[in-house]
Amino acid sequence: MSETDETATEYKIWKKNSPFLYDLVITHALEWPSLTTQWLPDKESPADKDYTVHRMLIGTHTSDNDDNYVQIATVHLPKPQSELNLEKYDDERGEIGAHTATEPRVKVIQKINHTGEVNRARYMPQNPDLIATKTVMGEVYVFDRTKHTNVPKDNVCRPDITLRGHSKEGYGLSWNPNSGKAGHVLSASEDTTVCHWDLNGYTKADSVMEPLNIYKGHTSIVEDVAWHPLQENIFGSVGDDRQLLLWDTRGTAGAMKPTARVEAHESEVNCISFAPHNENILLTGSSDKTIAMWDLRNLKLKLHTFTTHAEEVLQLAWSPHNETIFASASGDRRINLWDVSKIGIEQTPDDAEDGPPELLFVHGGHTSRPTDLAWNPNEEWTVATAAEDNVLQVWRPSATLSSTDGVEVLDLE
Repeated sequence: MSETDETATEYKIWKKNSPFLYDLVITHALEWPSLTTQWLPDKESPADKDYTVHRMLIGTHTSDNDDNYVQIATVHLPKPQSELNLEKYDDERGEIGAHTATEPRVKVIQKINHTGEVNRARYMPQNPDLIATKTVMGEVYVFDRTKHTNVPKDNVCRPDITLRGHSKEGYGLSWNPNSGKAGHVLSASEDTTVCHWDLNGYTKADSVMEPLNIYKGHTSIVEDVAWHPLQENIFGSVGDDRQLLLWDTRGTAGAMKPTARVEAHESEVNCISFAPHNENILLTGSSDKTIAMWDLRNLKLKLHTFTTHAEEVLQLAWSPHNETIFASASGDRRINLWDVSKIGIEQTPDDAEDGPPELLFVHGGHTSRPTDLAWNPNEEWTVATAAEDNVLQVWRPSATLSSTDGVEVLDLE
């Protein structure tokens, strides 16, 4: 069976079984694929509607001749009390548990011109109207959303700030979440460096900023970078040299040296995620198909290795609501939800066939490689995933999942 046929068959099985596995599935075909997705922090609850309104930050990856945009979209999610028809997968809409209104669930409400595809877009946690983007040229753009019209008047890209320092493109991008370092941005690049800018130094007279520091420790492409969520001067970077590097920005200026270096995996390291609720724990995901969990106090050995993905691990994200839960996206088209508190629990042989005890749920709704994933900050267990084929999905596993020990793994073979 060809890979395309196999994917189509797996999708049919997933669709047939999905009413038993999910409380919500929304499938939306974007005009162009988005390489990036992030929920904005706000939520509105219109009194006269059976849905809540959320906003999402996405981008475009168009073909050569079409304009690219940074985009803000609204997403309508059903209110818990609205009458949901969970028995049926709505074929026409590709949805489960959607509300009754006929208007689209996902709607782009603002488009901002962007030169080339948007490799990644992230908003500043302390001011969500400030959006940083990774460009294919290597520069990082910063847009103040409020200074741009909802529909562009022309096709000229006008970033409010341009962050220089990279000679090649990349994907890793991180705003410092700590209030003491608001406005500090990190960027990872194929030029093997990490650049660090402080937007507090911005003046209207000069909208181009040079880096505060350039960190050189990797010998190959730097795939991802992340600030520590609780320690404002610490960040981590990972790359194709299989290394995990930790850095402290308080070192002397000039040739900064990493404070720790570890060969984290047997292949390229694609993503890094610090636990938001535990200052010592972090995850790395790799092309060796595994996810490693580390304790910053002792990097000599991995705390645990998570295995079941059949292809490279592309993206990781901790749940903002449940401190032991995280999600992983892989080239195998699956998004896995994991619970670290279940590591080592004894299983029956039948359960063991479905995967290790810490594997909580497998989302099999994408027929193409995922590009990004994001947990909704206002709705527990609700995840958005984007894929290379234009599809954006918003989904929530069945509530029985979070209250039972059984793993919800659909057998797609």
